[in-house]
Amino acid sequence: MVVRKSFFILTGLVLALLVGVYFAGQDTRTIFYRLIVILAVAGLVAVVWTQLSLRGIQVQRFSRIARQQVGQVFEERFEIINNSRLSHLWLEIDDLSEIRGKRGSKVLTNIAGRQRRSYFSRTLLTQRGSFALGPTVLTSGDPFGFFAKSIEIPAEKTLVVLPYMVRLNHFPGPPGKLPGGRALRKKSLEVTPYAAGVREYVPGDPLSRIHWRTTARKEKLMVKEFEQDPHADVWIMLDSYSGVHVSITDERELSAEDPIWGLPQKQEQLIAPDTFEYAVSAAASIAGYYIAQGKSVGYASAGKFLNVIPAERGERQLAKILETLAFSRAVGNLPILGLIEGQAKQITRGSTVVLVTSLNSDMLLLAVDVLLRRDLRPVVVLVDPGSFVTSIDIDPLVDQVRQYGVPVTVLRKGDDLQQALESEAVWELWRNPLR
Repeated sequence: MVVRKSFFILTGLVLALLVGVYFAGQDTRTIFYRLIVILAVAGLVAVVWTQLSLRGIQVQRFSRIARQQVGQVFEERFEIINNSRLSHLWLEIDDLSEIRGKRGSKVLTNIAGRQRRSYFSRTLLTQRGSFALGPTVLTSGDPFGFFAKSIEIPAEKTLVVLPYMVRLNHFPGPPGKLPGGRALRKKSLEVTPYAAGVREYVPGDPLSRIHWRTTARKEKLMVKEFEQDPHADVWIMLDSYSGVHVSITDERELSAEDPIWGLPQKQEQLIAPDTFEYAVSAAASIAGYYIAQGKSVGYASAGKFLNVIPAERGERQLAKILETLAFSRAVGNLPILGLIEGQAKQITRGSTVVLVTSLNSDMLLLAVDVLLRRDLRPVVVLVDPGSFVTSIDIDPLVDQVRQYGVPVTVLRKGDDLQQALESEAVWELWRNPLR
């Protein structure tokens, strides 16, 4: 139980009345005594009231979606249940979750016995990561404001906020002789739409792969062989090296809540002023584009741990990449060149490798050269640290990379992510390389 300032005022009044009793005359002492008794009774009532103020109170939090993206509105319903027969004059609900701009805290009044009350909290998500929905602190007290009592309800659910991403209409894709990619000519143990030929049956081959026409002609069992999908893979490599990223103080102001509908208004800039946040959003958007195009997409990054997601297709693959990006932090100690040298051997020749970095040194040129020598097609997404720290100039480096015939798109602080990634200069350079 917390003693509030008003109780000390009450104590001061009682002491003043006691002093008054000493100096007052015989006729006025009765009045002082009555006032002292009234104040003492009020204090006693306040103590008992406070002890009973949270009896039978429960709070439950409900949310329909446990995964959302930066830029979306997270809606949560708070339900307050009074299981006792006693009414409660006021109840303060304090949401202590770490969601930036949370709006779950509220004060309710006049909660009748056996009553349920509920309200909705709508928060504009501006920060990726995992956030516990709680704890929730309930506070109530006496009607005089002398005391307060609080209980803490631990968090039971977690919200995963995926990175901000935009829908791209075009972006450099895997080149090749076949539509959509370069022929891989690699045998596959799985059944694919691309049959490569037939061979003699070997014990253990599935009967479903027997080619009956050839079997009838050869008069012996023959089975079909398959190749992997001739589309070249796409790999997205995110630079999580702590030494290349810069950030400035996040001064974004949370928008006011709509007074009519209680919905938070959208912000003009949802990406935090951090080069790594821009890189993460760019990587998420590019992954979404390639997955929508039916490409096989892989992901690699070296943050606190080495994260490698083998190239696959489908929405499930996109979900894995987005979840990995949601927890990525720029705390790695492996530069992008080291990541490329470690992973390039595992990437099929002819694949596209998208480098997302804010590296401003000749090491980027070395990384591009390594990829080209391994017959890979690099695309560079360079987050300009000079737009965050004015002492950095990346234009000479961009020109040098483009001299390799490699498309480069530059992201700067405050840029529209979709417009920057769909830059016509990048698109034209990809279709008409200098080399």
